[in-house]
Amino acid sequence: MQIAIFGRKFNPEYFSVIENLIRILEAKAETFYIYHNFLEFLRSEISFKIPVKSFQNHHEIPPSCFCMISIGGDGTLLDTLPFIRNSGIPVMGINTGRLGFLSSVSTDEMEESVQALFDGRYRIDERSLLMLKSGEKKLFGSFPYALNEVTVLKRDNTSMISISAYVDECYLNTYWADGLMVSTPTGSTGYSLSCGGPIIVPDSENFIITPIASHNLTVRPIVIRDKSIVKLKVQGRVKSHLIVMDSRTVPMENPVDLYIEKAEFKVNLICIEHNDFFKTIRNKLAWGFDKRN
Repeated sequence: MQIAIFGRKFNPEYFSVIENLIRILEAKAETFYIYHNFLEFLRSEISFKIPVKSFQNHHEIPPSCFCMISIGGDGTLLDTLPFIRNSGIPVMGINTGRLGFLSSVSTDEMEESVQALFDGRYRIDERSLLMLKSGEKKLFGSFPYALNEVTVLKRDNTSMISISAYVDECYLNTYWADGLMVSTPTGSTGYSLSCGGPIIVPDSENFIITPIASHNLTVRPIVIRDKSIVKLKVQGRVKSHLIVMDSRTVPMENPVDLYIEKAEFKVNLICIEHNDFFKTIRNKLAWGFDKRN
């Protein structure tokens, strides 16, 4: 069994927890494929008992890998996408971050969850992705995909930008705002939620268009079907703005037309049998917790 591991530097207090995770995985795995920078960080405190290979791009991860383990928060799990791409390798997130909707396995549940993974007591959640196009421009290299959202933002403290949105070539609205995002159901618990967007269950076939600090207070987020193609025409008084796909950012000159649609493949997330989406949002958002109870 081959297991890939991705992560970023974490608080040193987690080293004992992660070493325990490595020992549990070593009981089943034959080879580890670990992200190069993370491997160097781990080797400062942890030794390995099975062969370890490093990777720096998606070509260096065999498609036969049993799974990818993401160690960190939701941002870390999002960073695994350019490495797994459309390989179908499922991802399980171990949460050493803060809130963690995607990295839903806490360190307290880690041993039980990994054992459930090896025992086959899990399901695969297929999550939709967004694909971004802009005419002949090559945005975000060979991986113009996002799991959470595609966001258009003004740069620095510049004036508002104007974003005209079309759904399947049907004019929706022109937003004067700090920005606008198109989110997947997965992304509905991310940036969109912070901007007043609704929570949508992961298997819904929808997108959310959410304005960011709109100058018109009556403008609200809107839910559309995910078979739609969203066109954004971006303009502004300044020469450029930012385009963000999950955690990746590129500057873009004004004016520009952007096209956002559902990707042709999905990402597989591992969900351990005792976890479900409603349990996650109850716990993470403290629904039902009241000091009067």
